[in-house]
Amino acid sequence: MKNATLFLLLILSIACKDAREETPKTADLLIKNATIYTVDEAFSRAQSMVVTDGKIVAIGSNEEIAEMGYEVEEELDYKNQYIYPGLIDAHCHFYGLGQQLQRVDLMGTKSFEEVLDKVVKFQKEKNKPFIIGRGWDQNDWENKIFPTKKELDSLFPETPVALTRIDGHAMLVNQAALDLAGITAETKAEGGEITLENGVPSGILVDNPMELVEKTFPAKTREETINSLLQAQKINLAYGLTTVDDAGLYRETIEIIDSLHQSGDLKIKMYAMISNSPENLDYYLTNGIVKTDRLNVRSVKFYADGALGSRGAAMKEPYSDQHNHYGALLSSIEDFQATAERIAATDFQMNTHAIGDSANYVVLDSYKKILKGMEDRRWRVEHAQIVSMDDFDYFNKNNIIPSVQPTHATSDMYWAEDRVGAERLKGAYAYKTLLKKSGIVALGTDYPVEQVNPFLTFYAAVARKDTSGFPDNGYLSDEALTREEALRGMTIWAAFSNFEEKEKGSLEVGKAADFMVMDIDLMQVDISKVPQLEVNETFINGERVYRK
Repeated sequence: MKNATLFLLLILSIACKDAREETPKTADLLIKNATIYTVDEAFSRAQSMVVTDGKIVAIGSNEEIAEMGYEVEEELDYKNQYIYPGLIDAHCHFYGLGQQLQRVDLMGTKSFEEVLDKVVKFQKEKNKPFIIGRGWDQNDWENKIFPTKKELDSLFPETPVALTRIDGHAMLVNQAALDLAGITAETKAEGGEITLENGVPSGILVDNPMELVEKTFPAKTREETINSLLQAQKINLAYGLTTVDDAGLYRETIEIIDSLHQSGDLKIKMYAMISNSPENLDYYLTNGIVKTDRLNVRSVKFYADGALGSRGAAMKEPYSDQHNHYGALLSSIEDFQATAERIAATDFQMNTHAIGDSANYVVLDSYKKILKGMEDRRWRVEHAQIVSMDDFDYFNKNNIIPSVQPTHATSDMYWAEDRVGAERLKGAYAYKTLLKKSGIVALGTDYPVEQVNPFLTFYAAVARKDTSGFPDNGYLSDEALTREEALRGMTIWAAFSNFEEKEKGSLEVGKAADFMVMDIDLMQVDISKVPQLEVNETFINGERVYRK
């Protein structure tokens, strides 16, 4: 009887095994005949990939995947095309880009006269009660000094005008805007400057005083916010971007983003840094991290100082081109450290904007002291633009990591040495040094300060040149990244900086099927051609969200 039972169990086992082998494996999508850069630890390449429920379930050679016998709903043959993980912009202003599309675009203006022409044309077409614009840069003009409000007062005596500099750290306003904001020569300007001319405001505001004007901007409707987000998404998807780190959002906007994710209108994934406001901190630090399939709210954006172009970056020694001027910290060291300690008591990450060597020292030294004894906090220094040589050792992959924007180097290279001199430039835009110290660099654009195009990020990181090929040998070329390092910085290292390396950033089994398809091999093409590259298709969670 016992032998009979064992025999029966053996027969049943064999039958079940045969049944399992005969049941075909099903999947949603099969990709084959491609060159797939997985950006895994070995930087390996594959040919085929299988996707189910938005996740990669198999990846390998054509033969390996064929032998698995998947039955798929859709099969895509990408013969002679190249696939890369979906790109991650580790520092941008996604919502700000959408807003910029509704305002006067002053990017690329070559004179103040051109700025004025664009503002006049915009107002004739739009007839706005408050004219808002952004993108001018006096460093691109023949006359490189800050403009004044004189011409705006003449053109728009009653309509308030606020035109933000390209870096977002200086603003030109007319008298109507000053009056609306209640700004006079006596207004306090801690953490910035209200520039005066003959004892009265010239119209130029630097850093914190800008907020007084921004508070008077017309309130945005929910529909305007939605329109801004959807327009920004359209631009980003066309560049193969599948996740964006928005560096400073308020709760109201974050909740609209979440609702658009839930409705399916917003496909792009978002790593949201909350703006450092009392309301934001009280709500999010109390209620905790927000994490969905497409939204991750787990960091706080703090501004330590201003920008180099407007001489607002906080320096240890005076600016080389402005006597006795050091820039400024935007908050006291005590306030910064108190905020940092509050964040450190939660699971939230702190991401601090630091441009000047003084601001970087304050941030790095404070991070080290506050995070002592803690593990895997991944607090970020956003920009890490000018760092004293002695301060690079603060960086490490565990607790303090750099988030940098390579196109800042190639945008600033024409005048950066004028600002800080040759000696301080040794620690400027030092992406290779930062990588050696920290083990990773997260790469982004800071758009709309720079262009959205991530191929410009890749090009600037590797070639260290502008799109005309200047300078011949690259700017501070010892700090160039390799192509592999640049791609990692735009994918898996950026994901790591977001605590998301287990779900995205490389094309591996178990991770999201976020990827882009191109005709050209980014790893082999002549580097001078990279800025002109285009994306054929973009996929998020296995869904095609863009096709050229």
